[in-house]
Amino acid sequence: MAPKKGVAVAAKKKPEKAKVVNPLFEKRPKQFGIGGALPPKKDVTRNVRWPRNVTLQRKKRILKMRLKVPPALNQFTKTLDKNLATNLFKMLLKYRPEDKAAKKERLVKRAQAEAEGKTPETKKPIIVKYGLKHITYLIEQNKAQLVVIAHDVDPIELVVWLPALCRKMEIPYCIVKGKARLGSIVHKKTASALCLTTVKNEDKMEFSRVLEAIKANFNDKYEENRKKWGWWVSWAPSHRPGPRPRRKF
Repeated sequence: MAPKKGVAVAAKKKPEKAKVVNPLFEKRPKQFGIGGALPPKKDVTRNVRWPRNVTLQRKKRILKMRLKVPPALNQFTKTLDKNLATNLFKMLLKYRPEDKAAKKERLVKRAQAEAEGKTPETKKPIIVKYGLKHITYLIEQNKAQLVVIAHDVDPIELVVWLPALCRKMEIPYCIVKGKARLGSIVHKKTASALCLTTVKNEDKMEFSRVLEAIKANFNDKYEENRKKWGWWVSWAPSHRPGPRPRRKF
């Protein structure tokens, strides 16, 4: 037979000690009003004090959204499409200026040729031109065949007149995204504009196609873009541009 389970003996409860209350100290609830107790600590991780440059960027963005943009500045919002820009930058990369290492190598070869009594090669390579003064001179002399302008030049007054000059001289121009992208082509941090004066014979067919597309998008639409204002954005629906929504009764 299975052994009988023993009956559990009830545990003896220890007598609770009575709390000693000092009659001198009276318990009062905290008052968190003005001049009262300090409030308990809260989780304030969401309340970030942003750096000054971040707050300025955000304020500048909101100001740009609130103000009407004149046509001369609004044209810089219309940039070259992605496919055409890719083809353009592929071509520009073929005509990059030489960097320090390539220049040093060329000068060493030239010095060796002169030391051996040979005539060194003095033919100028075809490269992309940069520098705002130099590009302006090339446009005025009608030597430029294509001008590429960055859309985010700061201050914009540096290049705001460049499309009008290109149109007057009947030189194809385009606006692309990123002054840093233009700067990477000429071994600089940024570049406001680039210029091509000529291309190699093997690239002339492709270059003519790119020029036709750029003329259709920019030179031919200059008069149209010259009259288009950039609209502002407002939180109130009644202030937004366009027809107001009608109420349904």
